[in-house]
Order: sequence, then structure tokens, then C-alpha cells
Amino acid sequence: MSRVLLKYFIIVFSLLLSFSSFSQNKRSLEKQKRKKQKEIAYTNKLLKQTRQNKKKSFNALLLINNQINNRKQLIKTIEQEIEKIDSRIEEKNMIISSMSNDLKELQKEYAKLIYYAWKNQNSYSRVMFILSAKDFNQSYKRLQYLQQYTSFRKKQAEAIKQIQSLLVEKIQELNEKKKQKEDLIISQKDEALKLSGEKQEKAEIIKSLKQQENELLDKLKKQKREAKKLQRKIAKIIEEEAKKAAAKAKKTGKFALTPEEKLISKNFGANKGRLPWPTERGVITGTFGRHKHPVLKEVTIMNDGIDISTTPGSFARAIFDGEVARVIHISNYTVVMIKHGEYYSVYTHLTEVLVSRGDKVKAKQKIGLIYTDKEENKTTVQLQIWKGSKKLNPSGWISKK
Repeated sequence: MSRVLLKYFIIVFSLLLSFSSFSQNKRSLEKQKRKKQKEIAYTNKLLKQTRQNKKKSFNALLLINNQINNRKQLIKTIEQEIEKIDSRIEEKNMIISSMSNDLKELQKEYAKLIYYAWKNQNSYSRVMFILSAKDFNQSYKRLQYLQQYTSFRKKQAEAIKQIQSLLVEKIQELNEKKKQKEDLIISQKDEALKLSGEKQEKAEIIKSLKQQENELLDKLKKQKREAKKLQRKIAKIIEEEAKKAAAKAKKTGKFALTPEEKLISKNFGANKGRLPWPTERGVITGTFGRHKHPVLKEVTIMNDGIDISTTPGSFARAIFDGEVARVIHISNYTVVMIKHGEYYSVYTHLTEVLVSRGDKVKAKQKIGLIYTDKEENKTTVQLQIWKGSKKLNPSGWISKK
């Protein structure tokens, strides 16, 4: 193999190794992009409902915040895609440049071979070249040389054709990558324009909500009272369940949990990060823990779970197999508490509950209709997860969709 061909095959082989990694990264980025696009489309649907109400609502602010975050992540993903394509364009240019140089060198070599063959095309001169050898051994070597020379010339011709064909292919691939990049840049600009509009809408909502400060504070106080009331009830129920289990264990000498409850508890824990959502579709508009209020800067809010906004008429679903521990009534909505061994899942803001205390439920089973607040045009369920008396962050337990 000539030096040119050897160099060419080394380049191609090394780029083939990098192609697999590029394809995996590309698929991953495309998956992320599709996911964000779906979330944005669904949030737009929810925002459309809130916009029907002329009065700016706190729920609209939560939704627009979620939309802005999703839009930023989508733009970031598009930027990463552009970077990856830039890298591939650079590689394609390198291949084309190397192949073009190799082709020129091969063509020069082949031209010399053709010229030499033309000068020595007389069969008599070939015979004389062989017969003029000093001995038989040298004659045989000269014959082998002529045969190898002819074979090498044919291989050079084939290599030129092959490289010419691949060069056309690589130029076509390069043009496709450039077109992909152009499309992504257009998409990026379009998303940036939408993001700018959403930021402006957020500013308008905040301005409107600040004018409703007293109303917001009243609602917040009511929510805090309801949250504390629910928390006390949950803690009391968990304590009662623990006492009953302990009394049973003392009386029977068996474990506090039955074998079935132990298995459910073990499986629940093993499925952390893979549990289904408590709604068929939805977006997280309230995160777990303590946060600064987005409008009332001097106010801190505490969330015992995560809030998931969905469309009116949606049902809450059990996130895992278990048994209904309690159905609790708070203010104008209902709460369902399901026991999964030593774990509990809690679903708030329900109406038309479909289960009762003691019912066995399966994962994704409908447990009740989610309450729709017509004043704010919002349909939001809160999911809480407890392990014994300890509150857990549900975001780390449900799947990332």
C-alpha cells in the first residue's frame, strides 16, 4: 500500500471511531430537545387557560416561570447541537482536504505509471528485459516485478476511483450538515424571540400581582393554615399506624410490617427516580422545601411536597401499589393518603374521590378528580412522600419523564 493510501485509511478509521460517540451525543440532545418541546407545548396549553381570566393570577406566574426555564434549557440544547455540528463540519472539511490532496498525489503517481507503461508497451522489450538477466533466478525476479508492477497500477486506478467517489459523498454530507446548522440557528433565534416575550409577560404579571399584595397575603395565610392542619393530621395518622404496628408486633412477636408490606416497602424504595407521576400529564409549578416568594420578597413559603399543574378534568393517580390509609377532608378539597409499607404518598386538592380507607390500590390507578380553582383557572395536585415521620422530596422519586 502506498504512503498516501495508508495515510487515508488511518484518517478514515480514526474518524469512524469518533462517529459512534457523536451519534450517541446527537441522539441524547435530540431526545432532550423533544422532551422540552413537549413540556413547552403543554405549558402553553395551561397558560392559555389562565389568560382567559383578565385578572393576573399567581398560578400564571408559576406557569410562566416554568415556561421560561424550559425555554432556556431548550435554547441551551440547540446551542449544544450547533456546537456538535460545527465539530462535524470541521471534521468533514479535514477529510475533504486530506482526500483532495491524496487524490492529487495518487493521480500524479498514476500518470507516471501510465507514462512508464506506454514507454515499455512493446512486448519485445519486456521479453528482452527478462532474457537479458544474468541467470535464471534474476530472470524470475524480473518477471515477478513486471507482474507486481501491473497489479500495483491497477490498484492505484481503483484507489483513485474509490477516493473520487468518497470525496463526492463527503462533500454531500458536509452540505447536509451546513443545512442542519442553518435550520438550528433559525430555530435558536425563534426560541430566543419567544423567550423575550415570555420574560415581558412575567414582568407584567409580577407588576399586576404586586398591586394585589393584600389579597396575596390573605391567600398565603389561608394556605399556611391548611398546610399546617394537614401536616398535623398526617403526622398523627403516621403515629397511630406506628403504634398499631408496634402493638401488633408486641402481641404476636412478629415484625411490625407484614411480609407483603415489607415487600411493597422494599420495591417502593428500589424504584426511587422511576415512580410514575400522580397525573397522566402535567408540569411541576411548585418545588419541595423552603423558598422566597416570587412576588412578596420579604415572605418565605414552605412546600411539603411538589405541586403539579394539569388540565381541568384530570385525575390523580397512585404512584405505587399500596393501601389507602386515610381520606382526609381539608377546607373545600379532599386528601388521599396511601401506605406503601413504611412509605406514604399523599395527594391533596382532590374532589370526587374514588377510593376509601382500607382499599388496595395499584400503581397508576385513578384515586380522585383534581380540584379546579375557577378563580385562578388552575388545576393543581400536590404530591407528598413520607418515610415514617420524615418528609421526602418527591422530585427525586418520580420519573424524569
